[in-house]
Amino acid sequence: MAGRSDERMGAVGFLALICLIACAQVGEAIWLTIPSSGTKCISEEIRSGVIVLADYYIVDDEQGHIGTSTISARVTSPYGNNLHHNENVTHGQFAFTTTEAGNYVACFWINGHRQEGVGLKIGVDWKIGVAAKDWESVAKKEKIEGVELELTKLEGAIEAIHSNLIYLKDREAEMREVSETTNARVAWFSIMSLGVCIVVSILQLWYLRIYFQKKKLI
Repeated sequence: MAGRSDERMGAVGFLALICLIACAQVGEAIWLTIPSSGTKCISEEIRSGVIVLADYYIVDDEQGHIGTSTISARVTSPYGNNLHHNENVTHGQFAFTTTEAGNYVACFWINGHRQEGVGLKIGVDWKIGVAAKDWESVAKKEKIEGVELELTKLEGAIEAIHSNLIYLKDREAEMREVSETTNARVAWFSIMSLGVCIVVSILQLWYLRIYFQKKKLI
């Protein structure tokens, strides 16, 4: 009896872990209020080679209804490349695979004129990496389901975490290299400044000595 109980507890714990991982893979849902005039932006730092998928849609305005309002959206890469641009819509979607590492920025604004101070609320479902993968297609292609599919998701999540750790390690190494280079340049600049000050002081003493000798003061 005790053995069966332990097996059941182990199975329950395993399924709970799978559910936790599955929930952790759900994309980030964001609610934004776009001002009546101006732009609202969100950004995410993403490494290269990562799938990004997002849906954006108007929820309602501050008066409690959608009305005829529309929005425009633009997504740019860390180097300013335009990845997505859509105008006068109530719902849109963008998807791409990152080719540059850095901050990807998505900006939204309201089309047309709107009463001053009355904003517009939108929802943004932002999915990155494993969360953006089409697992239904993977399940059909690989002919897997149930626990095996969840284990495949878990394996993908582990690979994504490992890749992120490598990316963060590389970023830390780059920042450390930049810091060391900056410190070395500052040190050389300080030494050069000190050397210039010493040379100028010696020249001033030499000039004053010659001047006082000409005036026969020394």
